[in-house]
Amino acid sequence: MPISIAIDGPAGAGKSTIARRVAGKLGFIYVDTGAMYRAMALFLLRKGIDPTDAEAVSGRCREAQISIAYRDGEQVVLLNGEDVTPFLRAEEVGNMASVSSANPQVRVKLVELQQSLARTENVVMDGRDIGTVVLPQADLKIYLTASVEVRANRRYLELTKKGEAAVLSEIAAEIRERDERDMTRAVSPLKQAEDAVLVDTSQMDIEQATDAILALYGQRVEEA
Repeated sequence: MPISIAIDGPAGAGKSTIARRVAGKLGFIYVDTGAMYRAMALFLLRKGIDPTDAEAVSGRCREAQISIAYRDGEQVVLLNGEDVTPFLRAEEVGNMASVSSANPQVRVKLVELQQSLARTENVVMDGRDIGTVVLPQADLKIYLTASVEVRANRRYLELTKKGEAAVLSEIAAEIRERDERDMTRAVSPLKQAEDAVLVDTSQMDIEQATDAILALYGQRVEEA
């Protein structure tokens, strides 16, 4: 029976970085849900669909089969069997993804695909509603968080390292607004699943947070 680990939490908590590391340590597939939305956007672009035509997007998105696999040791995103990984970072794909991801039918289709993947592979999946909606039966659920101040500082350091101008107080305000929006949205709001383990990374680095989740996974395996 395939094993699934769900990692949810607010923006800036380090979910993707840590989920990818946990998956690598365990030899599981890291399901990059964002990349799957981009693959759907690429599909719609190739079909010439107007992103503002909700009916057309809803109808055609059902035709896309998207999965994640490993080839030559590298994770790839497959769209109807084609490795489309090199095309997913194009600006037009990102713009299409931003619009099309708001379509309810696109979300329904991608949740189906993510659930299908979890039925056949050992996976680590991160997001905002993985443990509550996408994988409610996950073997281990983690709610990964950190204080607003810590998350803002991490983002500030990330931006300044790239040479981009940033104001710490503005970043903190944006994070608070993002948290409020994610937690109060009508569809699949961000919240900690009742059976999720809270992991606060405010005082942890990436390695420590990864080790904490691996230890929790080890405990679950022993208990099984």
